[in-house]
Amino acid sequence: MTYTQITLVKADGLATLTLSQPEKLNAVSRKMIAEIKAAWEDIAADGSVRAVLLTGAGRGFCAGADLADPDRANSPTADSGAALEQFFNPVIRSMRALPKPIVAAVNGVAAGVGMSFALAADIAVAGKSASFLQAFARIGLLPDGGSTWFLPRLVGDARARALTLLAPQIKAEQAKEWGLIWDVVEDAELMKTATDLARRLADGPTLSLARIKEALNRASGNDLGAQLDVERDFQRELGKSEDFKEGVQAFLAKRKANFKGK
Repeated sequence: MTYTQITLVKADGLATLTLSQPEKLNAVSRKMIAEIKAAWEDIAADGSVRAVLLTGAGRGFCAGADLADPDRANSPTADSGAALEQFFNPVIRSMRALPKPIVAAVNGVAAGVGMSFALAADIAVAGKSASFLQAFARIGLLPDGGSTWFLPRLVGDARARALTLLAPQIKAEQAKEWGLIWDVVEDAELMKTATDLARRLADGPTLSLARIKEALNRASGNDLGAQLDVERDFQRELGKSEDFKEGVQAFLAKRKANFKGK
């Protein structure tokens, strides 16, 4: 697929997906969400990709849905629920199910579904000027992109209700304090910090990271007994991997491990 509203660059096991409509703070049009969906499908199918960096071009990460999109009213998915079902929900599902870690570099505003994209990543790092906003109640909608699922689990019920009902715009430092994101860094250091994290994951034990991600996904629906079974089964599998053998040998030899993802 030829991308016009995003870019997808792959190098040495790391895929960098950039939302590229900076003049609109990367607001998501129907065309952009179709490209984002295709990009995640591409990443999932490419065995050479071992980690992903997600960011936005220009001054914003993503300002949410593009309400001025001329294709919106004339689209077969003008119905908001149909648009979620066809495009937005598959993107969130793809991100959470992807057996490769995702690092989000949040530069500027992350509003609406843009905030959902950041929450769906495995690790989110924000620049100090970044902000987060569940804007839906301001226009008579409810949060989507999984935000009604993510927020109570990340910040608790009371804060989740205030964030969604009152729709305040919160700064990156507060987002970190509340547990919405992993870290906040100076704006000038954001891309280096996030890229270094993503590179570290791309160079890591791929099978292990995939199983960690899947185990955490399953934990939200399991009781302790079921989760212990998940850990047992995954640990049995990983204990037979080449990466585990290499990890042990590197630990004993006090050298850096050279993981192959096998």
